[in-house]
Amino acid sequence: MTIPEWLQTADRTAPWRKLRVCVAGIRLAGFSAAEALVHLGAHVTVVDAKDGQPERERATILEILGGHARLGDAETLPEGTQLLVVSPGFRPDAPIVRAAEEAGIPVWGDVELAWRLRPTENPAPWLCVTGTNGKTTTVRMLASILRAAGKRAIAAGNVGTPILEAVLADEPYDVIAVELSSFQLHYTHSMRPLAAAVLNVAPDHLDWHGSFEAYAKAKGRIYENCKIACVYNVADPLTEQLVRDAEVEEGCRAIGFGLGVPGVSEFGVVDEVLCDRAFLAERWTTAAEIGTVADVQPPAPHNIANALAAAALARAYGVPPVAVRDGLRAFRPDAHRIAHVATVDEVDYVDDSKATNPHAAAASLAAYRSVVWIAGGLAKGADFDDLVKSAAERLRAVVLIGTDRDKIRTALERHAPDVPVVEVADTDTGVMERVVAEARRLAQPGDTVLLAPACASMDMFRDYGERGDRFAEAVRRLS
Repeated sequence: MTIPEWLQTADRTAPWRKLRVCVAGIRLAGFSAAEALVHLGAHVTVVDAKDGQPERERATILEILGGHARLGDAETLPEGTQLLVVSPGFRPDAPIVRAAEEAGIPVWGDVELAWRLRPTENPAPWLCVTGTNGKTTTVRMLASILRAAGKRAIAAGNVGTPILEAVLADEPYDVIAVELSSFQLHYTHSMRPLAAAVLNVAPDHLDWHGSFEAYAKAKGRIYENCKIACVYNVADPLTEQLVRDAEVEEGCRAIGFGLGVPGVSEFGVVDEVLCDRAFLAERWTTAAEIGTVADVQPPAPHNIANALAAAALARAYGVPPVAVRDGLRAFRPDAHRIAHVATVDEVDYVDDSKATNPHAAAASLAAYRSVVWIAGGLAKGADFDDLVKSAAERLRAVVLIGTDRDKIRTALERHAPDVPVVEVADTDTGVMERVVAEARRLAQPGDTVLLAPACASMDMFRDYGERGDRFAEAVRRLS
């Protein structure tokens, strides 16, 4: 099947009715892509490896709309395919992706499709965020700031609302805060964000990308063709290097953020005041106040960094300083992100079940002085030595759970041998009762019992949300 030349520059006005498209994956991102393409008149076939009730329900809806679905086989490319749109979960070495590339068929992700389907007149600019950790919090903070400035704004992409849904909304948005995963960025080619940020880069998803270098390169794609600002973390030199490596539009600036006193073209903190020394004419001699540490809840160091990154993106868009302050004050973090559950007998209990890798857990542990740490689960191939070394002086004790708890125990034996360790080997539904009981026994007044597992949850729980809920329920029974 011939690939039409117009597909290289296709936008919303292209002759989609002449195109045969395969969409790989029928879940949220895949279904939104298929629905958009069907409405444009394309001949759409969705494929998915699963053939369960949820997939069949979506397939039925798709058939009603005018598309087709093939369930139980996501490896074979349908005959006649001229474009493959893949959901983020499909790895670059997936058979259907390899087949398309070998046949010279373009491979796009849902973000690439969304960028091309933006309105042709006055499309909403994109402010994009990625990073190993903190991107969902940052993009929601950013949306809150934009709304405080009176803009019709939404957080979309990897954050929950599909980016295609935001782009094709009946009432157009003024600006879109876009969370992007490394998976999505790998399949994105033509995006030109107004401003973009990489919050941090630490080893993660190496099984998907094949190497840390490939993972970091995918993160760096967010900066390509940036128009106004590439926002990087001054505490993470790799993020600055990704800016240096990017091809951006003329005049685009590198803007740093960090927890110290800001240099020129940076955002930082001075005496508990959040400062912008980038987007004001007098930046060589002064800074603009955009809020205070107290405006950010919770005021953990990594959350302050998230707030500064969100502020930098919002200021690149032109938001006034007062809107940054008001947006941060109005923002409330999602569940299971350094959430204070209760204080019992002068001990704080904190749920950070979302800390599913060592980098996230390290940031969480750094926010507290003396911690009884609850850790463990599925390690996903992670190494825990650096995490334990950095946190050793803060650890009152450790309660270990999950399949790969021995890997954390070994790191503790090497780098924190004097810290008491209790292992709870149980995996039944009542395990958190015993975990919290052990943590309570080990804690002293002034301590924080912190659930920051540094591991995935699926060995014992449905997801990190259920893990956090069970922890919170057990804590509330104490009080």
